[in-house]
Parts: sequence; structure tokens; C-alpha cells
Amino acid sequence: MRSALLRLPAYLLLLLGCADEVAQDGRLPVVATTGMIADIVRNVGGERVSVVGLMGPGIDPHLYKASEGDVRRLWRARIIYYNGLHLEARMAEVLEHMDERTRTVAVTDAVDRGRLLAPAQFQGAYDPHVWFDVSFWISATETVRRTLAEVDPAGADLFATNAAAYTRELEALDGYVRRRAAEVPPARRVLVTAHDAFNYFGRAYGFEVQGLQGISTASEAGTADVQALAEMIATRRIPALFVESSIPQRTIEAVQAAVRSRGFDTRIGGQLFSDAMGNPGTPEGTYIGMVRHNIDTIVGALLREARDLT
Repeated sequence: MRSALLRLPAYLLLLLGCADEVAQDGRLPVVATTGMIADIVRNVGGERVSVVGLMGPGIDPHLYKASEGDVRRLWRARIIYYNGLHLEARMAEVLEHMDERTRTVAVTDAVDRGRLLAPAQFQGAYDPHVWFDVSFWISATETVRRTLAEVDPAGADLFATNAAAYTRELEALDGYVRRRAAEVPPARRVLVTAHDAFNYFGRAYGFEVQGLQGISTASEAGTADVQALAEMIATRRIPALFVESSIPQRTIEAVQAAVRSRGFDTRIGGQLFSDAMGNPGTPEGTYIGMVRHNIDTIVGALLREARDLT
């Protein structure tokens, strides 16, 4: 333990000696790493919680490092919610030391490990992008409800009511995604994106998923990756590919150019939200709005571009 402390930044060592802080308005102070998790906490916690989300629009959680300000926010929290499954890999040390005095909860802890994907290229770890299967996010909602009630028993009834209402919305969302996916003929359900964030989406809703980068964005795709993906797209005449809000567009543009050099013109079908939601105040700034935007964009582009090719 002493050697681990010696490796921490000076500002974190200073905070380890700080007194507890609470939200000034009396609400339960909560920090969530990603916007998707913060959205659950806001829906379940209601007026009894004050939620801070660390990672805003366009932020890649695979590469995110906690700043001094983030550590202060974490230290003031009564509960810290994070995704787990190594999504927030560069925050692992900070979260580990927060757990010594603050409740930390991985919202994926209750997910049946038998249902998780563990691709060979991820070296024995699970794919962390579970929010793209809405049924997993229903499980995460229950984890948030249970742990909020444990820390704030007086709010248990409110948390249960809110969680039930939000779960109904998520069940309706799951049905909506299935209905929209069914509009695309099975042979056309091929989703090509910047990195492998959509494998749970593909399994749940019947899409083949092809990503340029691996599950983590920590390593960039090489020329061989671009050429291999371009060959597949040109051979199978995939009509559209998609950029992601948290990954530079140039990665997909390189694939598009390589496809064009093979005599086939694939289009960029639109921008998807993968590891981060949209701007606050927009429909895509909520989890439900983000998922609806994605499926509408995917279905619209695949159907439109397929018609143009016929």
C-alpha cells in the first residue's frame, strides 16, 4: 500500500487527508464517469441526488485521464459510478484509491458474465460497451437503484418508483430498436464503424459489425487494417459506413478512399454516438435519445444508400 501511495500525484496525496464534503443543497453528491451512467443516476435519483458526469460529449473513455479537478470531484462524492470492464482503463488507479473511503460501484457488476463478449483480440478481457444492448442497461439501472438505496435509505421508495418508470422507458426503447432494425433486409445489416464499440448492439439486434480499430481505441489502426476493411466493403458492396463522435473522422475517411480506389463508392452514412453521448439539452444528450439517433441513422443510411445502388 505504501509503495502504491508513493506513485500517486501530489495533489491526490493531499486530497487523501481532506475532510468529507457534502453537496451544499443537501442532496447526495454522486459522480459518474460517462454520460450514459450519469443519465441513469439522474433518472433514478431524481431530486435527491446531485450528479457530476466527468466525461462530456466527444470524450473517449478508453484514453481519459483524471485531472486534478476530477479527483476533487471524486473525493467529494458519496458514491462513484463507473462502467468497469476496463472501459476507464487510465482511471483505474484513482478509482482504486477512492474505494478506500468512498463507495465505488461498477454498473456492470451485476451483468451475467456468461452473456458478456470476450473477443480473442482483447486478450482475455470483456468487451466493455454493454450499453448498446438495452437489456444490459436495464440491469445497470437496477444496480444504481439498489446502491442509492443502500447509501440513502430515506430515498428508497423514490428510487424504486423512478427506476421502475425508467425501466419501462428502456423496455420501450428496446422494442423500438428491434422494429427499426427489422426494416433492413438481413443481408444488408452490416454496420461498419471506426472501432468495435457496437458488438453488443449487433448481437442483440441482428447486425454484422465491422470496426476499423479494436474494442479499445488505445492503439491506432494501421495501413493493413484500412486495406483489409476496404477490400471487404468493396467486395461485398457495403453501401454506407459510419463515423463516431468520439473518434476522429479521418480514420473512416481513409477507409472510404481505399474503397474508392477499388472502383466502388461507399458513402459516409452519418455520425453515431458510441463512447459518449451528445451535447446536453439535445435529444442525443440522453441515453435514450442517443440510442434512438443511432438506430435511425443506421437504418436510414443503409436503406437510402442501398436504393441508390440498385
